Amino acid sequence: MSALWRGDLPLAEAFWTWTVTIGLFVNVFTTILFLGLLSLDRPWIALLFGYGLSLPYNLVAVVGVWRAAERDQDPGIHADLARGASVILMGVLSFL
Repeated sequence: MSALWRGDLPLAEAFWTWTVTIGLFVNVFTTILFLGLLSLDRPWIALLFGYGLSLPYNLVAVVGVWRAAERDQDPGIHADLARGASVILMGVLSFL
C-alpha cells in the first residue's frame, strides 16, 4: 500500500491490480457489509464500515495511479486515461 501511495508501482499494476481489481473487491465487500448492517438496524456502524473502509482505500488508489502516471515514461495517452478512469471509477464506487 505504501508503494501504491508513493506512486512507486508501474502504472499498469497501480491501475489494473490496485484500482480495478482490488478496488472493485473492496467496494463490493464494503457495500455488502453496509447493507447487512443496515438490515440489522445498525446505521452508524454501517456508515462507519461501509464508507470508513472504502473511501480511504479509494483515495489511496487514485493518488497512487496519479503519481504512477507522473512517473510513466510511455509517450502515449495511457497515463492520462488511467488518471481519468481511476477518478471516475473510484468516484462512482465511493458513492454506490
